[in-house]
Amino acid sequence: MVKSLFRENAGEALVGLLVVLLGVWFVLFAWDRTGGGTKPGSIRVVAMFPNASGVSQGTDVRVSGLKVGSVTGLSLDPQSYQVKVAIALDPSVKIPADSSASITSEGLLGSTFVAFTPGGSPATLKSGDTITDTQGSMDLMALIGQFINKQSGDTAAGGTASAPKP
Repeated sequence: MVKSLFRENAGEALVGLLVVLLGVWFVLFAWDRTGGGTKPGSIRVVAMFPNASGVSQGTDVRVSGLKVGSVTGLSLDPQSYQVKVAIALDPSVKIPADSSASITSEGLLGSTFVAFTPGGSPATLKSGDTITDTQGSMDLMALIGQFINKQSGDTAAGGTASAPKP
C-alpha cells in the first residue's frame, strides 16, 4: 500500500523535497548574510563610535571596498555614551593594530558600512582589541539643513544675492 501510494505521488514528493531543501538553503544564506554565521576563529574587536546611525547587526565591515567582516552587536557605553560596535573579522585578513574605522555609505541612497583604513603598524589586530580612532556617521539631514540655511542667509533684503566675500 505504501509503495503504491509513493509511486502515485512521486512527483509531488520530489517537489516537496525540493521546497524543503530550498527553504533550508535560504535560512543558511540569511544566517550567513546577517552576521549570525561568522567564521570560526574570527578576530573579535570593538570600535567606539560617537554616532553609529545606520549600523546594525550584520552590517558589512570593509577594507578598500572588500568585505572582511561584519558587525555582530551594538551597545551603549554608560561612561562615555559612545556606541560600542562589536565586529567579527575574517582571520585570514591581517589588519594593522593602528587602523582607523569610519561609518560611511555607498552613496546618497546606498547602504551603510564600516570602513577600516589600515595603519602602518607591523602589529595586527587581535581578539579583544579596541579601536578608538573612529569617525561616526554623518547626519545628512543636518548637513542639508545647514546648506539651505546658509544659502537663504546669503540673499539681501531686496532679493538679490550679496557680493561674494574675497
